Amino acid sequence: MIPIAKPNLGDEERRAVIEVLDSGQFAQGAKVAEFEKRFAEYVGRGHGIAVSNGTAALHIALLAHGIGKGQEVVVPPLTFFASASTVILCGGKPTFADIDRNLYNMEPTHLKSAVTKRTRAVMPVHLYGQTAEMDPINETAEAHDLVVLEDACQAHGAEYHGKKAGALGDTACFSFYPTKNMMTGEGGIIVTDDPQVAETCRLLRSHGERAKYDHVLVGFNYRTTEVAAAIGLVQLRKLDGFVRRRRENAARLTKGISQIEGLSPPVEGNWMLHSYYQYIVRVEDSFPLSRDRIVERLNSDGVGCRPSYPSVLYAQKAFRRRPRTRCPVAEDVVGRLFELPVHPLVSPEDVDTILGSLDRLRGP
Repeated sequence: MIPIAKPNLGDEERRAVIEVLDSGQFAQGAKVAEFEKRFAEYVGRGHGIAVSNGTAALHIALLAHGIGKGQEVVVPPLTFFASASTVILCGGKPTFADIDRNLYNMEPTHLKSAVTKRTRAVMPVHLYGQTAEMDPINETAEAHDLVVLEDACQAHGAEYHGKKAGALGDTACFSFYPTKNMMTGEGGIIVTDDPQVAETCRLLRSHGERAKYDHVLVGFNYRTTEVAAAIGLVQLRKLDGFVRRRRENAARLTKGISQIEGLSPPVEGNWMLHSYYQYIVRVEDSFPLSRDRIVERLNSDGVGCRPSYPSVLYAQKAFRRRPRTRCPVAEDVVGRLFELPVHPLVSPEDVDTILGSLDRLRGP
């Protein structure tokens, strides 16, 4: 089986973990501080606040920007659950702006129509490893005095107009889950240039402590570990190489899939550098098999494959209130998308195998 995702770890990560184990310092120490500094520098931000996971990062970043009861945050309907659930955890209300059919990210003109007098922030999600179209999103946000919080949890190493994902709005959040372009086992980080937002996030991640047992606000236990930070420091040094390898694999996949009628490979947007956290293919009506049947056939053929998200966010049972307006583009594409292996451990021979399996789906 060619796995759909696989952490890329080596002896450097093992040595880094053993160094932490031997040190006896396991939580919120020098490794965490160094990782925060290095990752913020990589993105091009002044401050980094490492936390336990990407969801925790989104949660406290929203709170640090003052999102609370009755305030609306515009999110795309095609994304992971946490992009909207964290808004609800803050007491706010997620509202939805439809997506671009080919790029799968928030479409800027739909953002304009989604803004109301109660809108306080917009959360563009850099889905699958490609940034949203940030210039017009930022223009709309500036016109309405909105906070721009980038959900960059899937976009390590992606770029827009030469700037890294995470440096394109007011504040940004990343995840270091094991399948991501770089990992720490489990973890996340907030990056920002605003010192007040950074300080509030630091307080919120550790019970509101300004000093030991000196609690100035009610916070959470969202700290990360020295082990996670040690792995992250090694992975960060390798990140650009990982992204290059993903892009090489993606280019070969796209060249082959472009020759298969009825399958649409991912599109790299203008001024964007796609980091291919996931390689997403869209099934068109002209293809003889459904998305789910394709997934079944490829897995039985030894090619790791899975559907993308099962539904638009507002169709999830957890969201009891449906939006004022639906998002027809997202509703149409969500049942057409599936993921193929693109990670750095996919070899050229693996790519040939994947393309061969796809080509056979159309029959003799």
